[in-house]
Amino acid sequence: MSYNENLQAIEDKISEAAKKSGRDVADVHLVAVTKTVDIVAMEKLYNLGIRHFGENRAEVFTEKVEAFADKPDIVWHFIGSLQTRKVRAILPYTHFLHSLDRKSLADEIEKRATQKVACFLQVNISEEETKHGFSAEEAIAFVKAQNYERIEIVGLMTMAPNTDDEQTLHHVFQGLKAVQLEIEKLGIPNVPCHELSMGMTNDFEVAIEEGATFIRVGRALVEEN
Repeated sequence: MSYNENLQAIEDKISEAAKKSGRDVADVHLVAVTKTVDIVAMEKLYNLGIRHFGENRAEVFTEKVEAFADKPDIVWHFIGSLQTRKVRAILPYTHFLHSLDRKSLADEIEKRATQKVACFLQVNISEEETKHGFSAEEAIAFVKAQNYERIEIVGLMTMAPNTDDEQTLHHVFQGLKAVQLEIEKLGIPNVPCHELSMGMTNDFEVAIEEGATFIRVGRALVEEN
């Protein structure tokens, strides 16, 4: 399948999942995860109308931002684990950081940022030892204690277990939604927490049914059969 066919298939699934859950499809944003493809492939996706791009390595992220400097309408998402020493390099170009997973990273962002940085708290809802992030309890405690001026916690992010068991996926995504609503109700300054970044190639339809507002799709979009 071509990129165009891939995108059409994904958009159809997004629309179907939104309709199934009574949601407005316009509330779901597709982030094209382009970590496995080059500039030429990204240009094809851009020409198909994609504007949200996600990268997970600081060096590649800045290279691609530079390559698309003439396209100011691109929204850049940093979605990978971020080392504190690389915060300075990516901050000027990052519209959304999906992987705020520890206080030391937040402290470094606060120190280096020159303007508000939209961040998703990474929450390890499934409590897998191999995954980064706050526990649900830690996330709530973190936002209650935070007093950052340059960090805006726009929402929460999680990665579900690699499973085909839809019941498990629903449970994980419901869990993140519950934490998001709990934090949102607190009404903390700089913590609107309206958004949910969850759902990838294997599970984005379930994520949409449970309230995802940003889905991060790579393989299903860029595979060419």
